[in-house]
Amino acid sequence: MGVCRSIAKAAVVVVVRDMPISSPPRSSFRRRVLAGGGGLLLIVIAWLLCWPVPYTPQAWTPQAVPAFTGVFAANERLAAIEPLTGAVGAGPEDVAFAADGSFCTGLADGRILRFNADGTLRGQVAQVGRPLGLIFDPAGNLLVADAERGLLSIAPDGSCTVLASGHEGVPFACTNDLDLGTDGTVFFTVSSHLPLSQHVAALIEHHDDGRLLAWDPLTRRTRSLHDRLAWANGVAVAADGASLLVVETSAYRVRRLWLSGARQGQDEIVADNLPGFPDGINGDGRGGYWLAMPAPRHALVDAVHPYPWLKRVILRLPAGLQPGPRRYGLIIHLDGEGRPDASLHDPLGSFAPITNVVPYNGVLHVGSHQHDHLGRLPMPTTK
Repeated sequence: MGVCRSIAKAAVVVVVRDMPISSPPRSSFRRRVLAGGGGLLLIVIAWLLCWPVPYTPQAWTPQAVPAFTGVFAANERLAAIEPLTGAVGAGPEDVAFAADGSFCTGLADGRILRFNADGTLRGQVAQVGRPLGLIFDPAGNLLVADAERGLLSIAPDGSCTVLASGHEGVPFACTNDLDLGTDGTVFFTVSSHLPLSQHVAALIEHHDDGRLLAWDPLTRRTRSLHDRLAWANGVAVAADGASLLVVETSAYRVRRLWLSGARQGQDEIVADNLPGFPDGINGDGRGGYWLAMPAPRHALVDAVHPYPWLKRVILRLPAGLQPGPRRYGLIIHLDGEGRPDASLHDPLGSFAPITNVVPYNGVLHVGSHQHDHLGRLPMPTTK
């Protein structure tokens, strides 16, 4: 801070000293303007290096970005995405199907809408905070991972119950996704100590304080399963119920946690060093998984991760000057062990960013936190 004060003091001295008081000769005036500009530059430098930010970036060294070759080879298979619904509002993040084939999605303004199987709007189900992950339970209640309000249950009559909004005295800052276990347990993620509105800062900051939790419908209590995840995101229970996969967006990986058997409570990384930012994940109905990738990795973000002071500089910039995502459509398929074995691309990013991909009746249904409608494409082969 002493260095910062010295820079700022020098800048002020230069600016004040060289402010023209009267009308000097043109050459003298130009010199003073240039000197004053140098002082302003010093002020900008001091601000970029020293201005306090409410973040504590962590040093982390990512692996080299894998090329789009092999199972990640670029193609145009996502160019076939077509609209499933009309324009209904910004940010239909996820899709949840009911027993009758109708489905729900949640929007950025807090509305949850229900559609008939053909994609026509049936009506509004509820108004909540920011609904992200959605799934219907066997009783027809819509379970919601609400980034602002926590884990919710919306009954068929539209009444809303908060199942969990915090754990062990710590409120949930960003409840993100959820899935159901074979016994009705709700497994859900809380991404970070930062709210959804600061997700870019959270990814740059790179804390591993995301959590995976379980809500028991019998005891109506929540327990923690893992509390050291790097921006915990999508979660999908395996077809046999013995394990689940959980996404760590800012670490570019997917982790498996064992729920039963000889390895109960243990976890392992199954998909590491992915080529993009992984998001929503869902079982494919055949033992594998579909994983949405909103954007490829950003070279600048990877380059600054080992240097917390550089990350602070980026976090001091206005949002419009911070690194932004590349528009690119990408979905990765994982086998039953969680390993990538195929990928679907759209280099033009016609329906990007893709934040969730939900298979149902031979069709992939895709959501996005930026589009105003849901998309669909026929279920592709993975070979």
